[in-house]
This record gives sequence, structure tokens and C-alpha cells, in this order.
Amino acid sequence: MPVNERRIAEELRLMADEAQPVDPVAYATRAGAGASRRRRLSWSLAGLVTATALVAGVFVVSPLHEGGDIAAQVAELPRNTPEQLRLVRDCMPGGGPVHNMDPGLRIPEHGRREDFRVLVEYRDKKGSTALVGSTAGFVLCTPAEQKDMAQPPVFTYWGYRPPGSLSGLAGDLTVDAYDSHDHPYVVGPDREQKNDYYLVIAGRVTPRVQRVEIVWKGGRRTDARLANGFFLGRMLTGLVPAPEDLGEGTLKPEQIVDTPPATVTAYDQAGRVIGQEQNVHYSWRGPTSRPSPTP
Repeated sequence: MPVNERRIAEELRLMADEAQPVDPVAYATRAGAGASRRRRLSWSLAGLVTATALVAGVFVVSPLHEGGDIAAQVAELPRNTPEQLRLVRDCMPGGGPVHNMDPGLRIPEHGRREDFRVLVEYRDKKGSTALVGSTAGFVLCTPAEQKDMAQPPVFTYWGYRPPGSLSGLAGDLTVDAYDSHDHPYVVGPDREQKNDYYLVIAGRVTPRVQRVEIVWKGGRRTDARLANGFFLGRMLTGLVPAPEDLGEGTLKPEQIVDTPPATVTAYDQAGRVIGQEQNVHYSWRGPTSRPSPTP
């Protein structure tokens, strides 16, 4: 099974950011089972062993905050159509977002699926990916033919800090996420399972923006879909040889998902560039993902 070592590091960072209590043994057991059932984003046993060691050794966790539902004022977002309501229900079969390391563990503090709206959707001949959000945060949804193999609805706060806020755009263009999704499907009379892998980039724009172009290193490009002040683009990607230093022996993967950096550019109605984010790297999480300025 291919593995993306950057995803491992990012999942660990997100767990620390969200301050969720972690049981390393339960985590390893669940993630190992989930990898064979869901094949989520190319994990390997080598990555799980490394990740578990890090969780056990360095995480300092705190209890979840108490209080009301953080996904408030959802009426400010666009209403879902009946089709969009079905998409949200299919995306969150457990009733809301789930833990990023345990798709069976729902996190009520991240809201209910009733709080979420389909903000923008990118469709192509292979399927679709949607940015689904509340006023507190968002999930990325990629439907699958086999619903039990669909991408888990992992929540991210707008602004990457609770309670989350849609305000504070970084100019006319704000890139909120660069992720990768897999789309499992079956082929042939023996129903052999295959996987397509997608690069997904999403964010927010001001009303001045009329077009958003995403160009990945190597020349792959797409025009993102725009709606309601949000944008989302996706691109089919492939597998590349794994780094030599990733894993050992029988635990060493042969391939990982190819996730090159990208440039995201916003244009106004006259075709002028009014916003650009260069070197958007995989696991980008908002403006704080920019490298620190060199003194």
C-alpha cells in the first residue's frame, strides 16, 4: 500500500492542535484496521509504528473545552439544496465530523451535520470533491461508490484555531487547505478494487475574484470552481517511488502519493492578478503555513 509520510506528520500535528486525548495502543489498533478497510490516504504499518511512538512520547493533551455548540450562526451560510443535503448526510454518516485518527469516533464539539453547508463543489468525469463548512470550520468530502470506503469527514477550524472564524481573509485570496483524497472503486467481474488519488486545494476569495487557477509543479493545472466566496480545485495524481529513508525491510513502502507544491492565482474580471500564493505545499493549513521571512 502506498504511503505519504507528510500525511503522517500532518495528522500528528492536527491531533496536537485539536488537543484530543490519545490512547497510543488504541490508535495503532484502529488505524491499522482502518487502513485495510478504508485505505485512507496511503498509510503504512511503518508510518503507524512511527506515529504511535511519537504520540506516546511527546504529546501533551488537555480536555476538550466545555460549553455550547461552536458551529453557531449557520444561517449566514447558503442553504443546502435537497441534493446537497444528501451529500452532507453521505459525507457524515455518523452525524458530524470525526476524529482524524479514528473515523469511528465522532467529535460533537465540531458540530452536527445539520450545521454544515456545501460551499463549493468540483465535479469532473471521475467524480467530485466538495468543501463542506459551518461558520466554525470545514471538511472536505469525496464521495465513493462504496460508502464505507469514503473519505472520513475530518474537521478543520477556519483560521486553524477554535472557535473558528470566517473573517480575516488574507487579501483577495486565502488558501485554507491542500490535501490528498483517494477514491476507491471496483472493476471487472471479480470486482477488483482500484484507487484514484486526487490533489485537493480549497480556500476563500473576495467578490473581486472571478477566476482562480491552480498550477502544480510539473505543469498540471486546473481552474478551480468558485461559489459563495469559496474555491476548490482537484487534480488526478499518481504514485512515485518512496524515499530511500522511509521504512525498513518488509515495512518499507515502494510508492507514495505524488503531492507536488502548487501556485494558486486569483484574477479579477479584467484578467489581472489580484492575489497569489506560491509554494503551497502539501498539508497546507492556512496563512500560517507560509515560511517565516528570512532575516
